Amino acid sequence: MSGTVGKTRLAYSRTWHHVDVGTDGRTLGRLASSIALILMGKNKPIYDPSTDCGDYVVAVGCHDLRTSGKKRFQKKYYTHNTRPGSLRSMTMDKMFEKWGGGEVLRRAVRGMLPKNRLRDKRLARLKTFEGLDHPYKENIVRIGAPEAEAEANPSSILDRPEVKEAFEKVKVHP
Repeated sequence: MSGTVGKTRLAYSRTWHHVDVGTDGRTLGRLASSIALILMGKNKPIYDPSTDCGDYVVAVGCHDLRTSGKKRFQKKYYTHNTRPGSLRSMTMDKMFEKWGGGEVLRRAVRGMLPKNRLRDKRLARLKTFEGLDHPYKENIVRIGAPEAEAEANPSSILDRPEVKEAFEKVKVHP
């Protein structure tokens, strides 16, 4: 028997997930770990560590990123360009001022992805935005949002009006 049962093109198709950081009650680490799992594809039954089968994630409202304790003022990010004396450090608060919360979230997710050749490809599928507007609204099928927003944007493709119309036409004309 073949071991490739179920590994079809549809199984490897990528879904766009929407995360509103401002309304999500989780802190930075918990949010980053769930985003990393989606980027790796661990939520799919066809997951394989050596295959890039993850989905896209659009994180909006990154300016409202939550941290616990005094991390925002005490956590430091280090950079080094391999030259003697070039070690630079920056606190999380300075990083928020300079590059915004999207960069902080991106670095947290990067640290939670496996350190291999697929890391940069997976991280490229994370799209972060400071505000609530983004250019990927038409791509999003799954929405991790409150019910008020879920009514405006259907969470399943079966809830979309054009799909319901197509099903009604099929029922009427067998």
